Amino acid sequence: MKKICALLLAALLTTAAGCGVMLGPDEAEESIQVIAMDTAMTFTAYGVNSTKADYAAEEEVYRLEAMLSRTDGDSQVAQLNSQGTAVVDQELWDLIQTAMDYTAATEGAFDITVAPVLLAWGFTTDNYQVPTQAELDTLLPLVGTEHIHELGDNGDGTVTVELDPGTQIDLGAIGKGYASDRVAAIFREYEIPRGLLRLGGSVLAIGDRPDGEAWRVGIQDPKEPNSADALAAVLNLTDAYAVTSGSYQRYFEQDGKTYHHIIDPATGYPAESGLTSVTIVMDSADGNGTLCDALSTALFVMGEEKALDFWRSGKYDFQMVLVTKDDRVVVTDGLTDVLTEMEGNGYTYETVS
Repeated sequence: MKKICALLLAALLTTAAGCGVMLGPDEAEESIQVIAMDTAMTFTAYGVNSTKADYAAEEEVYRLEAMLSRTDGDSQVAQLNSQGTAVVDQELWDLIQTAMDYTAATEGAFDITVAPVLLAWGFTTDNYQVPTQAELDTLLPLVGTEHIHELGDNGDGTVTVELDPGTQIDLGAIGKGYASDRVAAIFREYEIPRGLLRLGGSVLAIGDRPDGEAWRVGIQDPKEPNSADALAAVLNLTDAYAVTSGSYQRYFEQDGKTYHHIIDPATGYPAESGLTSVTIVMDSADGNGTLCDALSTALFVMGEEKALDFWRSGKYDFQMVLVTKDDRVVVTDGLTDVLTEMEGNGYTYETVS
């Protein structure tokens, strides 16, 4: 169906050009949906190159999935995890190093080596279970970026990487953010003047809407995760990323208790931070999608007080929206002019500086 739509749009563009009609950037639109990285993604592009850009973006996301997947045995990440030592592309090693930098910056609140713990909980395979404390005590010593080693640059665009025995990596908490950066680069290459990228919880607003207004990006109400109309707030964004991590996005219940997928690397348990979601907002500069993805996870683990301290430290230039278990929406002051409060949802709103 997507190919048929593309052909129809191409035909329309050709016909218009043949009639001497020049299509403006607001008249040519292409929107496609892609299922990759275990999530539904939507790429909406405007401009005469919109179709080419969307399908180039689709190919790029599939390429990244083939490299970063932990469950595809042929991926570079899976081979590194299974073999302990592997030759990987420079691109993957650069991403691993970036993740390691974020681990240091967040004092371990974000850590890709939490992979064995995620597996023990069943979040990697969807075979959910609550691991015993003895299991976690065995796995936690394997967590930490000190267990990742570069053995050498091979001089051909590849790097040999080694993991200490038992250590594995999972780039799920950074992969969609990185993918959004790569898709954004493709949109720039095709000179897309405006568009909207949705990669699960990672959203990028490019330019403004065709009507000249900012893009409206909703923050899901964690209390009603299955209702698309239930929102905790709306962000009105232009040329900006908004990336959300929430306990409602993936979870299971056992013996009357709910366990979510955002694991605290220090304890091995789902983070009990008093938060139900964290949304990080940054401008659309290259690399910020990746950073937003990492920070949304890290600050969820930290909890409200430490997250605000981290924001105030100025280590990174970002804004955020925290939704708490006690029904508060905490907004940093840089978002005052772009956030719309929602009436009747039971939340109180606080602006912090």
